[in-house]
Amino acid sequence: MKSVIVTGAAGFAGCNLVEMLMKKDYFVYAVVRPDSAHNFRLLESNRLKIIECRMQDYNELHRYIEGPCDALYHLAWQAGGFKEQKQCIAFSIEALKAAKRIGCKRFIGAGTQAEYGPQKGLITENICPNPTTAYGASKLAACVLTRQLANDLEIEWVWGRIFSLYGKYEPYGRMLPDLIKALKRDDEFHLSAATQNWDYLYSSDGAEALIALGEKGKDGEIYNVANGDFHPLKYFTEEIRKLIAPNGNLLYGEEVVNATSLQVSVDKIYKDTGWRAQIEFKKGIAMTNKYLSDIEKV
Repeated sequence: MKSVIVTGAAGFAGCNLVEMLMKKDYFVYAVVRPDSAHNFRLLESNRLKIIECRMQDYNELHRYIEGPCDALYHLAWQAGGFKEQKQCIAFSIEALKAAKRIGCKRFIGAGTQAEYGPQKGLITENICPNPTTAYGASKLAACVLTRQLANDLEIEWVWGRIFSLYGKYEPYGRMLPDLIKALKRDDEFHLSAATQNWDYLYSSDGAEALIALGEKGKDGEIYNVANGDFHPLKYFTEEIRKLIAPNGNLLYGEEVVNATSLQVSVDKIYKDTGWRAQIEFKKGIAMTNKYLSDIEKV
């Protein structure tokens, strides 16, 4: 049985990754914040051990984990402004050092579309990143610094830039869950003209992609983790309206000047790992709606 470590294991992307790894018969060390409100999502078993550890204490991870392990997936990140984002760069470096100390063969970092910043053309891994937020800039800094350190430490390194996940465990306060809630309540939901292109990836597909990178991604490479099936944002919102409430009150407004538009290439991850997204958007929204309905009953 392969063993891996996942930081941020109780979060949106992290919990989906842990569940998928367990389905594939991995043993998972799930690293979570001691005070996280989401830790209830994970239950220890013969394939899952929960490690409570603050991000600033990653230099102690080797005390809790019996190495060696096949890989460390670093998904932990904290919200906040410039100060908090800057701290996450240091935490990412400590996570990589911990991976080496524990005896991991490789480090898989979770990046973000925000590293690219506003782009007008097709987004491939070869274009120059131009982040315009502290989050995107800090993720890019973590990408560059951990890649160099991994080379120095002689540990394999792969970076996946994740685009617009949705699905199980996605919290309210993000667009798709809030849109579904508004439609079910017959509330008005205001949007821009929604003409910019977007790319949505269902959460379990995202988990499968990260596992593919852990198993087959090439050392030292960056990969887009996306669906690759982009459309104007209005296409997606109208598909949700058709499914949830055909007469729902979606109110479209004016064009947003310099709105972010996502046209993502996934050729590289397919070429190197064979991974492609499997869950079509309508099916993903139906599963998301069921998940949201189920948690509202609890």
